[in-house]
Amino acid sequence: MRTLIILLVLVVSIVLIVLWVFFKDDSRDFKNMFNLFRNHTKHEKQSDNHHIHTKYFEEWLEMIDFHHKELKELKEHLHTHIIGMDWLINAIIINILCGGHVLVEWFPGLAKTKTIHIFAQLLGLDFKRIQFTPDLLPADILGGEIYNSKSQAFDTKMGPIMANIILADEINRATPKVQSALLEAMQEHQVTIWWVTHTLPSPFFVLATQNPIEQEGTYPLPEAQIDRFLFKVLVQYPSLADEKKILDTLEKEDLGKVKSVVSHSALVILKKQIDDITISDEIKHYITRLTSITRKEHEYILYGTSPRGSIGLMLASKAVALATGRTYVTHEDVQKVALPVLRHRIILNYQAKLAWLTEDQVLLELFATVTLV
Repeated sequence: MRTLIILLVLVVSIVLIVLWVFFKDDSRDFKNMFNLFRNHTKHEKQSDNHHIHTKYFEEWLEMIDFHHKELKELKEHLHTHIIGMDWLINAIIINILCGGHVLVEWFPGLAKTKTIHIFAQLLGLDFKRIQFTPDLLPADILGGEIYNSKSQAFDTKMGPIMANIILADEINRATPKVQSALLEAMQEHQVTIWWVTHTLPSPFFVLATQNPIEQEGTYPLPEAQIDRFLFKVLVQYPSLADEKKILDTLEKEDLGKVKSVVSHSALVILKKQIDDITISDEIKHYITRLTSITRKEHEYILYGTSPRGSIGLMLASKAVALATGRTYVTHEDVQKVALPVLRHRIILNYQAKLAWLTEDQVLLELFATVTLV
């Protein structure tokens, strides 16, 4: 009996030691998650005048009120066909103004394709939709050299990339070789076919979509590719009231009657007005503090944002100021675009994934610690 008790104690001791070895990191993660929640609550209760409540970051693009005459008219016409979706509509307009691109992520069937198609019609721009699949080739996007038997020479046949607005649907379903075909186009606004460079039309805008479900057989975008997107937008389900409006307007909708409301020349003038928006040194310092804080040693961040994130914040905040009818940038302008500009430019570590934390949650915790002065 005594021997049995000793054996039982040894077995229990071994089990406890094994559990401690394998799960000690998890206990640390639960502790970190508790500390993150406690710190977040503490910041919410903070009454320091040098901080702005994180609601300005959380609500971001939804809080933009368009006062610029042409942009306001453009948005009103979009809302006659697109119910709700303010965050996506505002993101597209902001990116068109400052020459950026948008990566949209959420479930299918939320009118992402319809939104960008109507947007191109209202601007009178060429629109091409590319469905990304595993068997897609770079030449299917860029074009290539085709032999002409009559002239006995090779003729250049341009692909669908030669359009003003490109919808890259389910971009993560194509191979990395095809994804990389967009790198030069998105950054330099040109493509190279057989050592010959072809300039893309202006404006050039890419809206890429990817679904967070059905990830089997997909190819996650590498950091170099995802960094080319100025915004990453997480589209949400419509409210019950908006979904009812969608059903009401569906039967009497006629997309063939959508006419251009902003001419190409007017859009060019609007894009040039971005350069005239004033941004003070104080706002520039604020932008650099928001981005540099992600590069400091943090328990949940593996890699922080690059200086391209600071540049993106400055350009996007200028576009927000222009859309709201001001000639200068405020702290609120920066905060309204901070999440979509930076959420895809940080890489969380394994501990953050164990704690089920998102990029937005980690960034909001960091943003709350950045003072305005």
